Amino acid sequence: MKKIIIITSHPIQYQVPLFKLLTLKEEMDLRVHFCWDFGVGGNNKDKEFGRIIEWDIPLFDGYRYKFLKNYSLKPSSDFWGQINFSVISELRKERPDALLIFGWNSFTNWLAFFTAFSLGIKVFLRGESPLNQELLKPKWKIGIKKFILKPLFSRVYKLLYIGYENKKFYEYYGVPEEKLVFVPYAVDNKRFMAVSESLKANRKELREKLLGIKDERPVILFVGKLISKKRPMDLLRAYELLIISAQGARLPDGQGSASGGKYQQLKTNNYSLVFVGDGELRSELEKYAKEHDLKNVHFAGFKNQTELPQYYTVADMFVLPSGPGETWGLVVNEAMCFGLPVVVSDIVGCVTDLVYEGENGYVVPLGDVRKLSDALSMLLKNDREKFGKKSFEIIQGYSFEEESKNILSIVNI
Repeated sequence: MKKIIIITSHPIQYQVPLFKLLTLKEEMDLRVHFCWDFGVGGNNKDKEFGRIIEWDIPLFDGYRYKFLKNYSLKPSSDFWGQINFSVISELRKERPDALLIFGWNSFTNWLAFFTAFSLGIKVFLRGESPLNQELLKPKWKIGIKKFILKPLFSRVYKLLYIGYENKKFYEYYGVPEEKLVFVPYAVDNKRFMAVSESLKANRKELREKLLGIKDERPVILFVGKLISKKRPMDLLRAYELLIISAQGARLPDGQGSASGGKYQQLKTNNYSLVFVGDGELRSELEKYAKEHDLKNVHFAGFKNQTELPQYYTVADMFVLPSGPGETWGLVVNEAMCFGLPVVVSDIVGCVTDLVYEGENGYVVPLGDVRKLSDALSMLLKNDREKFGKKSFEIIQGYSFEEESKNILSIVNI
């Protein structure tokens, strides 16, 4: 049995099922060390959501864990937000066969790197950075990162990539193919798919209960924080263009985008748009919808893990128009577990892996509201059931079972 230590920032609802699954492996003696107690003991105010977050699924069942004392004056996910000197003594005491570190953007992670290297412990590194976003950065910043990351990556035993763009990122920084291992980024497929199956029969009732919809009009869904990185306004404006196009109405001020101005009164449209989430842009979005008389736009607010499945169930398509910073987009995984067609921007990290153009969804240029509206229109006209089945098929390969199997294969080397 191999002793493995995982170092990660804080308890994250997307990681916990993986820890539990790895713990069940007879070949592995797993310990998880957290560097920050976010979400524990009242320390759970999420600034981007603008509210206190308490996940309604268990975060600590089924695996062994420890919180390292954090000496940071301002604990956070930033580099100096996690300063855990005890990681050095823990590694010296435990002497694991392997150390799996999630990311490199914290002081503690670098303490762990240097300690493990000095003790001869195999280091596995998992990050999320996609190359398509990396190349948007200034050349001077990339030059500094190459100076820092290339030596680090050369010392790491194996680098775990979550998808195509992440693999290209590592290759860009000089990592050879033989050091790269695919560990697909996943959500709890089993849980979501089981809930999806149980909710299908009540879809009609749920649509009326949650949204007041009594007919079969298509529902367009967004799930996430209402912040600039997620670009929810792009979707709202694309929805506006969709309505204008469907009614044959005059575009605002004769323009080709819904950027402002007044247009003729429209009939009530036969679509609905649902925003699930909260954040600093919510009031701006609500104001825009009201001032532009956009019908059937719903703001559901923050929904917890056990509530989200109801919204995926009542939806007909899912949209994530995010910009830089959306290193993957796990809500796309969730939507696909419910057999939904998807539309994402070309900068979202999962775009190459999960979106097959014209098969299970569409990819649109970042910030192009017209193209986003066109993509929505195409999904409304096409066989959404066929697209959804393809989504469900694709997401089978992005599971915790596949992830744990690939981690286990390299731990046993």
